[in-house]
Amino acid sequence: MATQTQTLTGLLKRVAHEFPDRRALSVSGKLDLTHARLDELVERAASRLASAGVKPGDVVALTFPNTVECVCSVIRLQFVVMFLAVIRARATAAPLNAAYTAEEFEFYLSDSESKLLLTSRDGNAAAESAASKLQIRHSTAALSVKDSELALSLPPPSESGANSLDQLPVNEPADGALFLHTSGTTSRPKGVPLTQLNLASSVQNIKSVYKLTESDSTVIVLPLFHVHGLLAGLLSSLAAGAAVTLPAAGRFSASTFWQDMVKYNATWYTAVPTIHQIILDRHSSTPKPVYPKLRFIRSCSASLAPSILARLEEAFGAPVLEAYAMTEATHLMSSNPLPEDGPHKPGSVGKPVGQEMAILSEDGEIQGPNSNGEVCIRGPNVTKGYKNNPEANKSGFLFGWFHTGDLGYFDSDGYLHLVGRIKELVNRGGEKISPIEVDSVLLSHPDIAQAVCFAVPDEKYGEEINCAIIPREGSKIDEAEVQSFCKKNLAAFKVPKKVFITNDVPKTASGKIQRRIVAEHFLSS
Repeated sequence: MATQTQTLTGLLKRVAHEFPDRRALSVSGKLDLTHARLDELVERAASRLASAGVKPGDVVALTFPNTVECVCSVIRLQFVVMFLAVIRARATAAPLNAAYTAEEFEFYLSDSESKLLLTSRDGNAAAESAASKLQIRHSTAALSVKDSELALSLPPPSESGANSLDQLPVNEPADGALFLHTSGTTSRPKGVPLTQLNLASSVQNIKSVYKLTESDSTVIVLPLFHVHGLLAGLLSSLAAGAAVTLPAAGRFSASTFWQDMVKYNATWYTAVPTIHQIILDRHSSTPKPVYPKLRFIRSCSASLAPSILARLEEAFGAPVLEAYAMTEATHLMSSNPLPEDGPHKPGSVGKPVGQEMAILSEDGEIQGPNSNGEVCIRGPNVTKGYKNNPEANKSGFLFGWFHTGDLGYFDSDGYLHLVGRIKELVNRGGEKISPIEVDSVLLSHPDIAQAVCFAVPDEKYGEEINCAIIPREGSKIDEAEVQSFCKKNLAAFKVPKKVFITNDVPKTASGKIQRRIVAEHFLSS
């Protein structure tokens, strides 16, 4: 049936039928679920959601903690089941970072028009406060380690039998499935709606280029509210009939990473460069007696220095494949191939995977090899457009292509090399930060007259965010107060690492502020 391969839920259904008894999801040292059991849990939860009034097209926000203060590995498993259940019920899942402030949750819940907030049983005070203010229902999910049963705080099933499994609607390729936000160069993050077809296309692209099968196994080291961990690590593995392990600590831990990789016979992993560097540092200081035999190591979400790539390959005896991805493409756009399919080139993000890609000039002309231009794509994995943002859609989809905002070129072998970003995002270890968003928070402080944020190089994260502020006349505001204010109004990763307090910022001849010039000025002073 064609729709089975054109929807994520169809792909997962097929896997549950073909590989019912193979391991699908594990919480390290606590719990294992087969593909058949995962499918059963998802069906039941989807049925409960539908009987509780969740309708096709509704947006359901999910925020589950990603810290070590709780039994997070099990909570992340709850997230996986509920995420898949929301999609199975033909609703749209909107995963949110549990570290957001109440103000940030209010924006994301409002912008996505969420109808329901789902959390773990422990809840999230900031998210619940925002949901209450917006009059959005809140429900909780809890998974029993003992019998892998899921408990939902939803209204009980109706007596009419509306929750019967055979009455769950069939998923269609055009169904909305995932809603994420991506920070742009405007002051507000842009909403990116993605369909079942987008998700199915992307996971099949990822499966194809890395040849993922039911024999593969990985350990998730990334948060699941981002496309990298969600699509490349989790969903592509599940759709291949492969196995996924969630670390016992609930998030990446260098001290237990290889232990989990060995225990669960991992064949690969994907991470951002920052995590690769931490793994290398741990290897240098405390090498393990044995490492698993990996088919490949994948790196994405930020540029990987060729020297780090070489060190990884030498340390762990596996090819390191750098890839290029973004939310609007449902993650993967290009990747270096496996060794049997061609060379992998340090400094390159490989060849396009499952979509058309072109380098365009400003007037939309396709550029030849070794000519710089904007990287543009089109294909079934690409979003049809941003939510309620006609201006961004107009500029983002010119000439029949989606414009990534990145400058690059193809070499004579067809490998893509990225030159730089047109957009002014700060890329902190894969976390994209809009400087204008941080500007607006700074400018809301009564003692700050002007503020400009900018990226600075950072050894650990690739980039960090700094800012320059001009205090209001008579103000005694200092760096500590600025950072304290930011911590109350922004997620921790968006807080400027350094604050320059000044009387003036450099401007162009026309009076405009360019972040690059401001960064150069303060870093050289």
